[in-house]
Amino acid sequence: MKASKEDLEWAASEGLISSEQVEALWKALESRSTTRAHFDLPHVAYYFGALIVISSMGWFMTLAWERFGGGGIFLISVIYAVCFILAGQTLWYKENLKVPGGLLFTMAVCMTPLAIYGLERLTGIWPQGDPGVYRGYHIWVKGSWFLIEVGTIIAGLIALKFVRFPFLTAPIAFSFWYMSMDLTPLLFGKTDFSWPESLLVSLWFGFAVLLVAYIIDRRTKEDYAFWLYLFGMLAFWGGLSLMESESEFNKFMYCLINVGLMILSVLLERGVFMVFGALGVFGYLGHLASKVFKDSLMFPFALSFLGIAIIYLGIKYQRNREFIERSMLGLMPESLRHLLPKERVRR
Repeated sequence: MKASKEDLEWAASEGLISSEQVEALWKALESRSTTRAHFDLPHVAYYFGALIVISSMGWFMTLAWERFGGGGIFLISVIYAVCFILAGQTLWYKENLKVPGGLLFTMAVCMTPLAIYGLERLTGIWPQGDPGVYRGYHIWVKGSWFLIEVGTIIAGLIALKFVRFPFLTAPIAFSFWYMSMDLTPLLFGKTDFSWPESLLVSLWFGFAVLLVAYIIDRRTKEDYAFWLYLFGMLAFWGGLSLMESESEFNKFMYCLINVGLMILSVLLERGVFMVFGALGVFGYLGHLASKVFKDSLMFPFALSFLGIAIIYLGIKYQRNREFIERSMLGLMPESLRHLLPKERVRR
């Protein structure tokens, strides 16, 4: 729920607070909101600029950079990181501009992959052979990228220890997602791994990241879990959805797992589970339409009825949300109820 000054003025007209309290409360809320991200022009500019810098030193890195050699790449990335840290310290601590300051610290963390690559290129030390040019880091699944991902995660955790900025979890979660793929050749001890092996590692690694996100979600006031949930779901759901099976029972179980993700979205109050769960259910319905019931006249009518029923249930849920959620919580054992995000520890 978002409150506006008009809401406070309405409360004053109802006698809930005084007019003097409206002004004092609104000024206090305005000063507090300067440290939080908003969907307005300045904050969009902050994040857009940061993403351009991060992309320029990653996704859009040209082959010409290889001319600097490992030492040059390492030195340039370290200089970038130091400059970002110094600027971030000024904005975060002296200017009290938390969002642009936090983004500068995040940009410094995002220099870590390039710095480690340069160092490995300089020393010739690779976990599983030379993986090729840095641009391949975002294209090819190779075990030799593993140290880059570990280093980025460590750098992000160190930054989080000193700067409580939720977006710092983005490069950490992103590295976990890449690690879920690059672990496969290391775990199986070969560069020529099979597609099912890669999917299996992705699924279980993504599940582990989701558990970590859940633990963080329960223990912090700020939202440090969002990016871990997102990239954990990419690894888990991607590995699960791309697994091939001719068994209709397995496909039905896949649908049930996605329905479970949608239910989990309500319990954990996380939309990412709803999005991926809905995609999975739609995928299963598409399979039924194209394979199982491809010659059925009634199948489209049945799906239409199901869609209308879901909309109707959604309306009922919205009108009786508090009662339904209270009833659901009442049915849950006390040992499980306190594990929900609504019972986060407040510090």
